[in-house]
Amino acid sequence: MFIKTQKVNFVNRPEYDLLLEISKEGFGTQRKLADETGLSLGLVNKSLSFLIQEGYVDNNQITDKTRKLLNERKPKNAIILAAGFGMRMVPINNIAPKGLIKVKNEVLIERIIRQLKEARINNITIVTGFMKESFEYLIDDFGVKLIVNTHYNIKNNLHSLKLAADKIDNTYIIPSDIWSENNPFKENELYSWYMITDRKDPVSEVKMNRKMELVRTEKDEIGNKMIGISYITRDCSKQIIENINKYCENDKYNDAFWEETLFRNDKMMVYANMWDDDHVMEINTLEELRELDSNSNQLHSEAIDTIASSLNCDPQEITNICILKKGMTNRSFMFDVRGNKYIMRIPGEGTEQLINRQEEKEVYDVISGRGLCDDPIYIDPNNGYKITRYIENVRCCDPSDVNDLKKCMKKLKDFHRMKLKVNHTFDIFGKIDYYESLWQGQPSIYRDYEKTKADVL
Repeated sequence: MFIKTQKVNFVNRPEYDLLLEISKEGFGTQRKLADETGLSLGLVNKSLSFLIQEGYVDNNQITDKTRKLLNERKPKNAIILAAGFGMRMVPINNIAPKGLIKVKNEVLIERIIRQLKEARINNITIVTGFMKESFEYLIDDFGVKLIVNTHYNIKNNLHSLKLAADKIDNTYIIPSDIWSENNPFKENELYSWYMITDRKDPVSEVKMNRKMELVRTEKDEIGNKMIGISYITRDCSKQIIENINKYCENDKYNDAFWEETLFRNDKMMVYANMWDDDHVMEINTLEELRELDSNSNQLHSEAIDTIASSLNCDPQEITNICILKKGMTNRSFMFDVRGNKYIMRIPGEGTEQLINRQEEKEVYDVISGRGLCDDPIYIDPNNGYKITRYIENVRCCDPSDVNDLKKCMKKLKDFHRMKLKVNHTFDIFGKIDYYESLWQGQPSIYRDYEKTKADVL
């Protein structure tokens, strides 16, 4: 006995786009629909035939079936991710978190909130972390809700989204550092998407294929620039929430971006939303801010002014800023000026409890020019700022390598012979005893150290 099964026809991306356009502007002509949606005239004709056959369009108007679909997938809320330190925005983020930077006289996150409200999306949750108190005024001014991520400094935004994962249900997910000339949010959406631009980006790991799907790039391929704004419908949210919870249980994903949860194998579960690169930007660096708003007051931070003054250069000449992640507390970054590389150290919060900056400066004054370390071009004992030249081809000593230890002990011997003194009671040589005490906690290393010290000294 054979049972005849009913064929199920699925709506695809072109049909969804046509339904959204017709529901917004009316039917018009097929050529106008093609112009507004970016679809070819042939595809518009084919898709319209499908929509009429399936009962989504009748007499050049949407039907109750379409209205029901629009209601089921209508945007309900938004989650703005604003917890991160924004490492690549050093030194600007010493003044404010990325989301609170002003671009063209408007605070980034305020612009996002206003655009959401223009699309009648008033249920807005912001996940904060770094300088969290700075965002509290938004509760009164815009009626938003705040969630605090206390691990923002050791985990990436995947873990920020986990704190709001139960809210993902016809939801916009938005980084706080986005500037969009036109409003990217709508009162109606019909499918899940992730925003990219037409700009090729060698750092990107995704590209749009001919089916308007987002797939991982292969080796040596250049992807589309990823913007980070996404819309997640209810039918897609369950799998994404499962992925969020699963990945957050694994320390392997501590540094992961939330976009990892969108992938099934090597393809995203959501469509591509392609934008013109001239109209939307994720502001990750000082140079990107400069490109978008060369008159921004925040380009003139104390650190940038210090560099310009110390190196006698124009702030525009400070380029290729690159954060250096090593270091327990300081926020150091490398930069170029006129073809030369430099490093600037900006002390982190609480470092004044660990080191006396005045004594540090006096020590540098004494040892400067003796080949003991990188000599500062600029050092301020009041705020701890320090600028040095970047030294090529250097590495840290390997305490388990006897040859390295011999080199270190020879250097220490040369250091002792200098018999350097400073003008206060701080003892330079006392630091040597301190490091010896640390090595004593590692018996195998300390034995090699003692033996090498005896041989050399």
